[in-house]
Amino acid sequence: MQNQNQPIAREGYPFIALFGFITLIFALLGWTFLTLLLLALTLFVVYFFRNPERVVPSGEKIVVAPADGKVIFVGEVDEERYFKERVIKVSIFMSVFNVHVNRVPFPGKVVDMYYQKGDFINASYDKASDHNEQAGILLEANNGQRLLFVQIAGLVARRIVTYPVIGDLLQRGARYGLIRFGSRVDIYFPQHSDVTVTLGERTVAGETILGTLP
Repeated sequence: MQNQNQPIAREGYPFIALFGFITLIFALLGWTFLTLLLLALTLFVVYFFRNPERVVPSGEKIVVAPADGKVIFVGEVDEERYFKERVIKVSIFMSVFNVHVNRVPFPGKVVDMYYQKGDFINASYDKASDHNEQAGILLEANNGQRLLFVQIAGLVARRIVTYPVIGDLLQRGARYGLIRFGSRVDIYFPQHSDVTVTLGERTVAGETILGTLP
């Protein structure tokens, strides 16, 4: 899969090149204010697409955060697509200042995926889980336990990138995609999971432990 080692996610290269080129043009024209403004935008785009290394914790049943951000929901919901029962959902909101490279929360095999077109409601609103553009991965562990995690576009985000395909074997903490410019990720735990993350907690993708599977 892409972006496993490079410090800047490759999806950012076209944006960095574009802003850098425009900055150079204004600099050659001698337009100082616009040059500084475009330079600042170029540096922000580089910052946005940063792809830092992470230290992934070990443990047979632990589930790590798939995204950097703030936990905006922890609670039971009805999940009708796959589980068809009450499950525990954790939602992580990513602002434009968070790292947007997403990481695999649990090792297993991709047994199904879906993509749903939709709206671009502010990703901090819970209705974004139902109405916004999104892409989900259903993962199955060796013991048969399943975990669903869903990338959801936000108010500014207009592009969800997901690398795996059905049948891929994923490792905990591996980069599996990103969402450009503000968004959220929802994780659906099966019943009887021990979710330890709390509302308002800040997460680090690939490092923060959200809980354990049954």
